[in-house]
Amino acid sequence: VANFTKNVYVISSMPIGMSDKKQCILGENELSAGESLEFEYEKDGYKVTSVYDGDSAYANVFREEYSMIILDIMMPGKDGFEVLKEIRKKSNVPVIMLTAKGETLDKILGLEFGADDYIVKPFEPKELVARIKAVLRRVDFQNEPEQKVSFENLTIDMSTYELHLAGKQVSIPPKELELLNYLCTHPNKVFTRDQLLNEVWGYDYYVDSRTVDVHVKRLREKIDGISDKWELKTVWRVGYKFEVK
Repeated sequence: VANFTKNVYVISSMPIGMSDKKQCILGENELSAGESLEFEYEKDGYKVTSVYDGDSAYANVFREEYSMIILDIMMPGKDGFEVLKEIRKKSNVPVIMLTAKGETLDKILGLEFGADDYIVKPFEPKELVARIKAVLRRVDFQNEPEQKVSFENLTIDMSTYELHLAGKQVSIPPKELELLNYLCTHPNKVFTRDQLLNEVWGYDYYVDSRTVDVHVKRLREKIDGISDKWELKTVWRVGYKFEVK
């Protein structure tokens, strides 16, 4: 086997008991690390195949229907951020960023572009498996039927991951929609940034609270002025709330 220094692994089967659509792409930049992950996934009922660059990873994303994508940032051809941005133009499939980069800016960029989770190497393969299961559990819950919330000129449907403003469907990254949905389903309740990180992202590790601020700013760019009956409001020195007037 050639000693590729940069490669991408494709998880192409499902945990036992899950449907054939439970498939993943995993981006990993060291062959030995990838082989270790393959072994860990196979124990959990996954089968792993591989491709070797961002362009091939991107091509595979739309060749089959996947339920999870895991991308390394640093890859030949398209890097992980480029692949993620292209994915988000066409799909809301969950994405975990896997990378050796640990800078806060990289985390924020990944989350801004629509990543659902972010894990920094080195890590235990079992931790990544646990993260995958956690994200899939959240997606399964969010895709349950009858998950609509409506206010004047605003409708969120989490069963289809759609946002409608003044009767028109608006394109929105999954994490922004999840944040808006969480606030809307708890009207007039104030949440701190840490509470929102925990409830919306489900992270059990440190993520800069500016992540919430970035997502709120982007939400406001979409929803401000849509109605005078409600407002995404900043509560000084506390956090945010969806205020219904």
